[in-house]
Formats: sequence, C-alpha cells, structure tokens
Amino acid sequence: MASDDSWKEKYFRELEDAEHREQQWESERNLLERMLVRTSLASEGQRPDLDTLLAQLRSDLRKKRFDLQSWRELQDQIDRQIALLDEQGPSRPAPVSPGAAERETGGEAEHHIQRLRIARRIGQLLGQLIQQVAFEPPTEAEARALQQTLLASQDWEVLREGLNRVADLVVAAITRSQREFEAFLKRLDERLQSLREHFAEQSNAHSGRQDATETLNREIRSELDLVGDDLRTSEDFHSLKQSVSRRLEFIGNALEKFRTRERERESTLTHQLEAMQEKVVAMEAHSEQMQAQVREERRRAMTDLLTQLPNREAWQERLSFEYNRWLRYQNPLTVAVLDVDLFKRINDSYGHKAGDRVLQLVAREMGARLRSTDFIARFGGEEFVVLLPETRAADACKVLDEIRGHVARLPFHFSGDPVSITFSAGVAEFRDSDTEESVFDRADRALYQAKEEGRNRVVTI
Repeated sequence: MASDDSWKEKYFRELEDAEHREQQWESERNLLERMLVRTSLASEGQRPDLDTLLAQLRSDLRKKRFDLQSWRELQDQIDRQIALLDEQGPSRPAPVSPGAAERETGGEAEHHIQRLRIARRIGQLLGQLIQQVAFEPPTEAEARALQQTLLASQDWEVLREGLNRVADLVVAAITRSQREFEAFLKRLDERLQSLREHFAEQSNAHSGRQDATETLNREIRSELDLVGDDLRTSEDFHSLKQSVSRRLEFIGNALEKFRTRERERESTLTHQLEAMQEKVVAMEAHSEQMQAQVREERRRAMTDLLTQLPNREAWQERLSFEYNRWLRYQNPLTVAVLDVDLFKRINDSYGHKAGDRVLQLVAREMGARLRSTDFIARFGGEEFVVLLPETRAADACKVLDEIRGHVARLPFHFSGDPVSITFSAGVAEFRDSDTEESVFDRADRALYQAKEEGRNRVVTI
C-alpha cells in the first residue's frame, strides 16, 4: 500500500507540473496580448479605416478569439491601410502661398515624426517581448535585429516592413509556446502510461500470488484429508506407510513448485522495480528542471525589466500579504507613492534613453537605502510604490525625505548638461477599517498635494 501511495504522489506531482507549465504558457500569451493592444493603441489616429481594424483586433483579444486565419486576413487589411497611409497626400498639386507650403511641409514632417515614434515604441515593446518570451535561436536573432531596425532606422519603408514582421514574430511566439506545452504533455502522458502499466503488472503479480497461494492451500488440505482418510480406514500398516509417504511427497513437490514460482515472480518484480526506479529518477530530474524553469519564469514575470525592481503584479501580491498581516497583528504599516518630477521634460529634452537612466538611478538609490524588510516596486511609468512594515507615517516621511535629498544631490549629466533629479512622494498609514485601495488612494492624494505644493517634497495624509 505504501508503494501504491508513493506512485500516486508521483502521478499527482506530474499533474501539478503540467498545471504550472500551462500557467507559464498563459502568462506568455497574456504578455503578447498586452503588446498587441499597446501597439494598436499607439498606431491609432492615422486613418479611420485603420482605426476600425485595430479596434477589431483589440476586441478579439478582449473576447479571447484566437483564430490565426482570421488574424492573417486582418493583418492583410491592416497592411493595405498602411500602404494607403504611405501613399496619402494631396490628389493634385494646387497653387499655394509660401506660408501654406511651409505648413504642408511641416505637416508631413509631423506625420513622419509620429510614425517614427510608433516604430520606436514598438521596438521597445519588442525588446520586452524578447526578454520574457523564449524564441527559437534563429527567430530570436531575427527579433533582435528587427528591434534595432525599429529603434534606429529613419526609412519608413524599412520600418513598415519591420512592423509587418512584428506580427509574424508574435504568432511564432504563440505557436512555439503551444508546441512546447503540447510536447510536455505528450512526454508526461508517456511517463504516466508507464506508471499505469507498472501498476497493472503489480496488480497482476499480486493476483497471481494470491491464486498460487490458494491453489497450494487447496492441494495441501486435499492431501491432508486423504491422509486422514487413510488413517481411519487402513488396516495394513505397510500400505498406510506407503500412502502417507506418497501424500507427503506430493505436498513437498507442491511446496517446491510454489517456491520456484515465487522466486521467478520476485525476480521479475525486482527487474521491473529497478526499471521503474530509473524512470522515476528521470521523471524527478525533469520535474525539478520544470519547477526551476517555472520559478524563473515567475521571477521574470514579477520583475520590471528596466529597473529590475518588482513590478506592479508583484506589488499587488506583496500588498495583499502585508495587509492581511496588518489585519491580524495590527502592527504599523505605511504605504508611499513616489513620482519623478518633470519626467516628461527629461524625455523630451534628452530622449528616452536619458529617461530610462533616471528611472534606473532612482530605483537603485531607493533599493540601496531602504531596509531589507521594506518593499519597493515600479508601479508604472515614472511612478514607484513602497511598503514600510512596522513603520509609522511620520517615520516613513523622514526616511523618504532623506532619500529624496540624497537623490537630488547626485551629480547627473545629460549631453554634458548637469541635471537635478527629484521626486515627490505621498505617504499614508493604515488605519482602522482601511482597505488596500483606501490607503493607496490616500497616498496618491498626498502625492498630488506634493506636486501642487511645488514638487520635490514628501507629504502625508
């Protein structure tokens, strides 16, 4: 029975691993869906017909309709609209004043800039996709080359072809993840089938042992009954002696045959057990490998790629944990929301790479100066969130204000120009009857107040 329980544990463990793998595939698919949604939103406003097609794409994503054939047809329609967009312009030249000509040229330039921004943004999203989704090596190399094209090229024809390839890469990533999961399920089914066969052999062996034992018992009882009959009816001691000797010899032969069959059965079961142990070792190694992969995928899914801080999903998980602990023990717990001041001005003046460096700087300094028990995450854009367990709001304000002053004093340069980096923060402590949402809203209002009062400060509500 203990052996059966052990095999059942292996069986259920493999099923659990399959569920983890399915969750991983679902996470990758969700990432791809978000990328498609963001890409379609970034591309809106060019042509009404194109906007309609993009809206249909987002509708399919929301309703979980994943028909690759219909999506290919939709992609063809989008390609045609983009081609029309490229050809868009005045149908025939008309006399215009110099000022009007300048405005027309300026409009074309603005249109070109807008398309370049879309390509750059999609290039950034493609970079996130490469980091979080496993491609085949040739496909990954193509994706990285495509990303560089989208981030650097000024030629719209090249960019347009690159944007078309992005859709193919998304489909390739979805297809590969699905193939991997199907292959894993196939291997799992083969191993489980091997276990089922072993269980059947064990059951047959057990039944055979029971049948052999019952047969031996019947034969012995029958011979002993015959011996008893001989003892009661025999009048000749010599013939009685011969009869009893034959019965005992028969019983001895039956026992020897039984022992021989048992040795053969035990030998067979020993070989089967050794073979199954080898399979179990292989299954356990594969299971550990899959568990490690799932853990790594989960860590990556919970980490912001730019700052290497926990992301918004990780924040929600940790906030729920600390909130439940606060409900139980009522120890102080404070939430802070931080926002880099004038971040858009940095992006507009020095470019997105400079903005990324600012976010990395703030993340590094915050992480280095908070306690190991505190928790910081990138909430989105230039916004960060912090949890400070066992901390009152007043103490949290002091800590954050010291970090704020330290960041503001850091020597930071863009294009040779010294730039001061500051942030504003709002702080709120959990109170009676508070929820996760109510405390966060108070901290957010405090942040808004800090911005209204001139930025570069910490405010608590």
